[in-house]
Amino acid sequence: KRPSLEVRFLMKLFKNYLISQLKELVEDNVQVHIVGDTSVLSEGLRKGIAECERDTARNNGMVLNVAINYGGRMEIVHAMREIAEKVERGEIDPSAISEDTVKAHLYPSDAMDVDLLIRTGGESRISNFLLWQASYSELYFTPVLWPDFTKEELEKAVDWYTGRDRRFGGLTEKDH
Repeated sequence: KRPSLEVRFLMKLFKNYLISQLKELVEDNVQVHIVGDTSVLSEGLRKGIAECERDTARNNGMVLNVAINYGGRMEIVHAMREIAEKVERGEIDPSAISEDTVKAHLYPSDAMDVDLLIRTGGESRISNFLLWQASYSELYFTPVLWPDFTKEELEKAVDWYTGRDRRFGGLTEKDH
């Protein structure tokens, strides 16, 4: 929903950043996934994305998911369409559809659950972001704007997170 001039600038900036950082991402053992509908991006940007994902695919350190042309609802609709097409072709029995089936069709197909979701800028919403993957996330809200979010701010969020009692919808030991 952004103006086309802004979108073009952001895509050019992203492509330049992706290309300039690729060597460092490989050296730092970072695996990169682009999350979203990339079909509307320029061919050059799609090629750059494919190269980055290919060159970092074997890395087993941190996983970096970058959202481009992404919305959580759009992602779930995309997954449902892929599953429906497989049902139509007889590849999947509808009664066999499970959470794992849905998860396998999200962007990227090996998407992991989010442990900690940090929301900057004083907003108290997740804004259509990783709706499926964030279902058991710990949500950290900070008034700090993204450009001002420093290493110290990240450490505050991580310290808060490590003090959480992660129950994933279950009871605590004392509740039993």
